[in-house]
Amino acid sequence: MLIFDELMLFALVAGCGLALVAGPLGSFVVWRRMAYFGDTLAHSALLGIALGFLLGIDLNLGILVVCATMAVLLVTLRRRQRLASDTVLGILAHSSLSLGMVAIAFMEGVRVDLMGYLFGDILAVGVSDLYWIYGGGAVVLAVLAAIWRPLLAITLHEELARVEGVRVLPVQLAFMGLMALTIALAMQIVGILLVTSMLIIPAAAARAFAQTPEQMAVIAVLCGWLAVLAGLLASFQWDLPTGPAIVVAATLLFAVVTLLRGPVAGAAVR
Repeated sequence: MLIFDELMLFALVAGCGLALVAGPLGSFVVWRRMAYFGDTLAHSALLGIALGFLLGIDLNLGILVVCATMAVLLVTLRRRQRLASDTVLGILAHSSLSLGMVAIAFMEGVRVDLMGYLFGDILAVGVSDLYWIYGGGAVVLAVLAAIWRPLLAITLHEELARVEGVRVLPVQLAFMGLMALTIALAMQIVGILLVTSMLIIPAAAARAFAQTPEQMAVIAVLCGWLAVLAGLLASFQWDLPTGPAIVVAATLLFAVVTLLRGPVAGAAVR
């Protein structure tokens, strides 16, 4: 029982740390309609894992490097490419995920828990992981607070923000970097295939109650915390995979909110 309590406590602290970061960042993902963008970054994380094994570096660092590189590439292609954005994102998402899996398959003598990376294992979180989650999370929130106003201006009207003197490209790159870091933080908790859902679903649920962007960010954090707690309790009660249970709890919360409040927000950014 003592071991279980310690595992649950670490998992709860880790999940709440992720929700604290994902709430404000996910609000911008929802406002800017960037869900598929986030999916592409998440899929590239497996290539970062392969890079970490090949170079013998920390896997979180490998994930961060690849996700950040992919973010810069996506922003660049988005500005210059001739294909539709969703086509480019689909190509990069699935090719990077497949390349990562192929690279790992060629590593003889290296055992990789693909299920753990794909779906997460929050119950395996240790003290060092909590340092990583909260240290990285503090960086994400600090940078997001610094670019909040210009990023909000770009979200509302990019051309008008440019005319008003906002440096659009640096702000966009900073935001992509924050998404890359958040995905690296979330990998062990909910995994590659579910990480974007923790950015999107709590923020989408919060939109029904928010009247301002700041309110939506705060409510999204609260929704994330509730989903983490409910998912952990359900996982223990019915012996469910914990990461997916958290996402299902968030989805049920969104469904209830949608039924009670309707799908349209108040004055939050649309």
